[in-house]
Amino acid sequence: MLDIKSWELTSYIVTVFGLPLGIFAFIWQQRKERENEEEAVYQMLSDAYTDFLKLVMQNPDLKLRSQTMVNDLTEEQRERTNVIFKILISLFERAYLLAFEDKMSAKQTRRWASWVDYMREWCERDDFKYTLPRLLQGEDASFSAYIQKIANEEAKA
Repeated sequence: MLDIKSWELTSYIVTVFGLPLGIFAFIWQQRKERENEEEAVYQMLSDAYTDFLKLVMQNPDLKLRSQTMVNDLTEEQRERTNVIFKILISLFERAYLLAFEDKMSAKQTRRWASWVDYMREWCERDDFKYTLPRLLQGEDASFSAYIQKIANEEAKA
């Protein structure tokens, strides 16, 4: 059996090694959970953008994959285009609110870069740029400023 000195020594060993190890394991586990949550958010947003592109493909008459404004649309086609643009702005805003941070890790920056590419691609479209101020009414102010900056950069390019 262990005497009191042996118990004391064992308690010191546990305190010196076990407690820091337990704290490290807790912090590591929290970080992994945060990374998993970020990955799930990224996947959910990617799936939503894929669904949006399916919507675009279901409306080929709107020519939404071209880079120029289509002038010969009917009133009904213009309305569908505006609704699709509104859906896109909502998706971009959701991505901005969930994935963008002022200080991002390298992995977060890589993920966010794909959203910037999507925004730039759409901001190159004349009709999207033209309707952007109206689309941004009521949206998050920092998101509005962010995408408007992208649109301005694309207008200069």
